[in-house]
Amino acid sequence: MSDKETFWLGIDCGGTYLKAGLYDANGREHGINRQSLQTTSPLPGYAERDMHQLWQQCAATIAGLLQHAGVSGEQIQGVGISAQGKGLFLLDKQEQPLGNAILSSDRRAMDIVQRWQQDGIPEKLYPVTRQTLWTGHPASLLRWIKENEPQRYAQIGCVLMGHDYLRWCLTGVKGCEESNISESNLYNMTRGQYDPQLTRWLDISDIDNALPPIVGSAEIGGAITAEAAALTGLAAGTPVVGGLFDVVSTALCAGIEDEFTLNAVMGTWAVTSGITQGLRDHEAHPYVYGRYVNDGQYIVHEASPTSSGNLEWFTAQWGTLSFAEINQAVASLPKAGSELFFLPFLYGSNAGLEMNSGFYGIQALHTRAHLLQAVYEGVIFSHMTHINRMRERFTQARTLRVTGGPAHSDVWMQMLADVSGLCIELPQVEETGCFGAALAARVGTGVYRNFSDAQRSVQHPVRTLLPDMTAHERYQHKYHHYQNLISALQGYHARIKEHAL
Repeated sequence: MSDKETFWLGIDCGGTYLKAGLYDANGREHGINRQSLQTTSPLPGYAERDMHQLWQQCAATIAGLLQHAGVSGEQIQGVGISAQGKGLFLLDKQEQPLGNAILSSDRRAMDIVQRWQQDGIPEKLYPVTRQTLWTGHPASLLRWIKENEPQRYAQIGCVLMGHDYLRWCLTGVKGCEESNISESNLYNMTRGQYDPQLTRWLDISDIDNALPPIVGSAEIGGAITAEAAALTGLAAGTPVVGGLFDVVSTALCAGIEDEFTLNAVMGTWAVTSGITQGLRDHEAHPYVYGRYVNDGQYIVHEASPTSSGNLEWFTAQWGTLSFAEINQAVASLPKAGSELFFLPFLYGSNAGLEMNSGFYGIQALHTRAHLLQAVYEGVIFSHMTHINRMRERFTQARTLRVTGGPAHSDVWMQMLADVSGLCIELPQVEETGCFGAALAARVGTGVYRNFSDAQRSVQHPVRTLLPDMTAHERYQHKYHHYQNLISALQGYHARIKEHAL
């Protein structure tokens, strides 16, 4: 490899792994390095991450990638970061991490969200923010800290999200990237800026001065500091762009650019996204909108933390099982062949805040394979909640492009095709977060005029799976039973709540 060849670095900070990828001027991958990330749960419903440790792991991942690839820091032309959305990464007034980061899957603020729902706050917020209220929103978590940790709240110097924090570690410059902060309930979607009216409604206006400037996805948000250079092997002065919310990064890599194709992301979160021009009013559902990377475009999505993270938890309880073994076990059973159900609500629910996870219908005849099949089905059924709602919004969509870990399983993807009745397309992009982040860096450093040009210049091959319509009929029958089970449990929780009152 020539020492004159140039590269762009993409960092992806997800729920389970931190990854760094190296890409040349033609978008070819020249190496990926990854480290697993630890999520701590000091109390039920908590999901936290040590901010000091996260930065150390990020620096080590970058340094390891450069060393393994035989690339010097001077060859890197730009850096981009993709990360999970929402959550809360705080700096204190001395610009030091203020406690652990709180992740988007955290549920400690549930009582606050329920109180806001009773007070009609979501109805006030939605026309302005185009967000539903969720326990993992920065707004919800800030209010929780104000009520439960007032001393910590008083020390807040800067409010950030995941990639904002890592960009600050790399550059020393504070900022909130637009595609991510636009989904915080702190941002006015029409005006494209923070709105102090929102923090007044949420009774957290004390933090207005702690909100840093908004940075565009491809806008250069700072440069590598000498301190970060010493830790990472990057060259001081290398530009770092704003970066991307990982859902936006995935949509870019999946080639989503119009209203004819939807993108499903299967990871910790179940997400279905589409791209549209402008905002719409009076829609069938309170769809979540976010700023997209192209002028005038928005990403529209439905999401809940109900996807493949459930499988990771399940297999951890059974001991280590390879993905190949899991797929073989599921494939060995008839499609929709049992009345065993799994509710994939370990980290949250799309059927009500009170809903929890569990199996229903277990009998002595059921084996581990049946349980694994039920997990696969439950995750797909939960995705269908979002897919069906999105198809009401994107009525011309007939194709679903899928990304995330489960996209590597033909068994799971065929199940999604069979349940949905849709054509499933699988873009052959190994690391969408890293690639999308590097793409943002290439736009920001002038390789492309804009993201549209970048997307057209990088075409990934796509594999296609068609639905088995006989299996589709059987799955529709089971999916209907799943919906009935959800409805019955919602009634149970309603009666419990009435009794408590």
